[in-house]
Amino acid sequence: MQNCHDSAKQCDAVETRRYRICGIVQGVGFRPLVHRLARSFEATGWILNDSEGVLLELQATSIHIAQLIDELVSNPPPMARINGIVEVPRENSVQQYAEFSIRKSRQLTRMDTIIPPDSNVCQDCLDEMSDPQNPRYRYAFINCTNCGPRYSIIQAMPYDRSQTTMQAFAMCPACQHEYDDINNRRYHAQPNACPECGPKLELRSRNGETIITNDIVKFVLARLKEGAIIAMKSLGGFHLVVDANNENAVSQLRTRKRRDAKAFAIMVRDANHAARIASVSSQEKKLLESSERPIVLLRKRKNTLPEIIAPHNPSIGVILPSTPLQYLLLEDSTMPALVMTSGNLSGHPIVFDNTSAIAQLGEIADYFILNDRDIHTRVDDSVVRVMAHGNNLSFLRRSRGYAPYPVHLSSRVAPIIALGAELKTTVSIAKGNKVFMSQHIGDLKNDLTFASHLSCVNHLQKLLDIEPKVVACDLHPAFRSTRRALEQSQLRVIQVQHHHAHMASCMAENGLSGKTIGVVFDGTGYGVDGTIWGGEFLVGDTRSVKRAAHLRHIGLPGGDSAVKEPIRIAISLLTEIYGEHIPELSIPGLLTLSADQRNVFAKMAIRKINTPVTSSIGRLFDGISALLGICTHIEYEAQAAIELEALLYSDFHMSHPFAFSIVESEDHLEVDYRPMIHELITELTAHSLDLSELSRRFHSTIVEIITAVSIRLSALARTQQVVLSGGVFCNEFLLNNTLDRLQAAGLKVYCHQLVPTNDGGISLGQIVVASSLS
Repeated sequence: MQNCHDSAKQCDAVETRRYRICGIVQGVGFRPLVHRLARSFEATGWILNDSEGVLLELQATSIHIAQLIDELVSNPPPMARINGIVEVPRENSVQQYAEFSIRKSRQLTRMDTIIPPDSNVCQDCLDEMSDPQNPRYRYAFINCTNCGPRYSIIQAMPYDRSQTTMQAFAMCPACQHEYDDINNRRYHAQPNACPECGPKLELRSRNGETIITNDIVKFVLARLKEGAIIAMKSLGGFHLVVDANNENAVSQLRTRKRRDAKAFAIMVRDANHAARIASVSSQEKKLLESSERPIVLLRKRKNTLPEIIAPHNPSIGVILPSTPLQYLLLEDSTMPALVMTSGNLSGHPIVFDNTSAIAQLGEIADYFILNDRDIHTRVDDSVVRVMAHGNNLSFLRRSRGYAPYPVHLSSRVAPIIALGAELKTTVSIAKGNKVFMSQHIGDLKNDLTFASHLSCVNHLQKLLDIEPKVVACDLHPAFRSTRRALEQSQLRVIQVQHHHAHMASCMAENGLSGKTIGVVFDGTGYGVDGTIWGGEFLVGDTRSVKRAAHLRHIGLPGGDSAVKEPIRIAISLLTEIYGEHIPELSIPGLLTLSADQRNVFAKMAIRKINTPVTSSIGRLFDGISALLGICTHIEYEAQAAIELEALLYSDFHMSHPFAFSIVESEDHLEVDYRPMIHELITELTAHSLDLSELSRRFHSTIVEIITAVSIRLSALARTQQVVLSGGVFCNEFLLNNTLDRLQAAGLKVYCHQLVPTNDGGISLGQIVVASSLS
């Protein structure tokens, strides 16, 4: 009996324990939740934010402490992500706490917390915004601990109001009371505000003049119905908005934005409205409704919206509202869908401040909805798709809602900054075993985007408080980011070959090591031999690779001009069969050229006059698309390949492939596409024209090429581990069928699910390779 009595006493004894909690635990209602749990489990002590996350000290019985921690792990705040709860040593103090308190944040010498991404407005706030009796009725900046802006307004860590752009707004007594009340949903909500003390909307004309109206939203809705283009300041930057059912308005937006063919995204109020214009699976519905609020690519239904929104494309990007203002703009049931596209000129970064918006978008928008809450970091919308294979997430653009949440590595790496590629670029920073990847920045082909790129590097470095020793960049000597890295002398520079970075990126996110086959297909990447690569089979690991196989070279008559005019590549492919004198062929693509043009391009290709060569699969897609007459001149990157894939209408069944051969060339394999071109020409000239079937046969051929080469390399290299990366694997048909075929062949095949397979994932790979070499 004495032992049982002693045991009971032990269970009832009050203990004091300290915990370090890491993850997204700041600015997401974490401390208020722990405060409430402490009251429920009769615990005293304290909690605070610091530069490493959250520090928690609990004083209670061991049973109550264990129950509190279990409840915290099982039911964290909606926006929180707990990566670890570890008990840590504490001072040998006998202090007894009379209550549980939230202590003031403190700055440590090192910063290791995770920056919270922006989140959509929650249902509780929407209910309040819709209640005429609520003080925040129709307030466009309503938020609480569980929702609202985070990364886009944070200036420094730890995350407190004084370190955000909300510091410009002093809370009124009512808001301050909410902020201080532990039982309130806005307890320690840093962006807390109301109409009395918070940010306000402002309406201006295209020339910047203020427009006075009693209700800005109703005024704008009326103008949208008339066909106006609205520039609206959103969470991470400006959107350009028109009524999606007004074909003239969409056409005018295309003209003014200089975006003639690339698809626009559509915003609708909820998943039910999305299902009226596109097919929505349960997984796609979950993504649409997630707090990250990405643009989700869906298979569109016919005759529901004007074709001009997503021309020559079976898919349409759909997004649900993420801000209170967006919900207000969708309150009119007679205008259920809005085009919601990034507020920028094509090729430039999204605009995020009022002055620049009027200056840069004044020739596009008719009206501006501005506000006085500054955006510190521009963040564009994310773009995702649900893969048919495995129902997994596939990123085309990783940005708002996901950035800068890190990718976790299997081991610690040195502090490294990676500058990414030239197109669709992101920046990555390594710290410990985490790689923090920035939001989508864009194409570094103009000064504004490059300035945004440099600003992002500096901001992330400041937030993460790191002193890097190494900067990683691409091998291409003409890339702006590469030139910038080589011009500085403070950091050691490691240049990483483009396709090796792709391969390493896929290995890193899948936690892979050891000898691997990297199938890396894209449009352009600078090779170690100074030529343009893009149809590569690499064998190696994150430290080094060998180019084990590649596509036979294709000539690009006119160099960069051939990328913009794929019909030049088509002529180059024809010269592989006929030489310089191409006969008169009944091929759709040739009808777009005069005889003189055809002869000039053919001579350039054969005689290698301003005709660099490439092993790029992306360029092969361009050439085939042009031969078929699908897309002979492009207006945006990968348009020819996208429209060629569109002929398949998201039907992934394989067809009889064209012929090809795999030949040994010195110490590697070469894929000869010429038998395929010859067979394709025969089909085009001798049989009835079924472009969809020809596209399917071409796609099936690429799948068979990957399978055949991978099986041979697996035997030669004695490894079954294969990764797929590069922008060409944004092609759904190619990715899904390649995964199926390689798995059926007994290979262990991996693809991207955490970062984009296109160049948006390059910076992660640069970190991993540079870490292996440093």
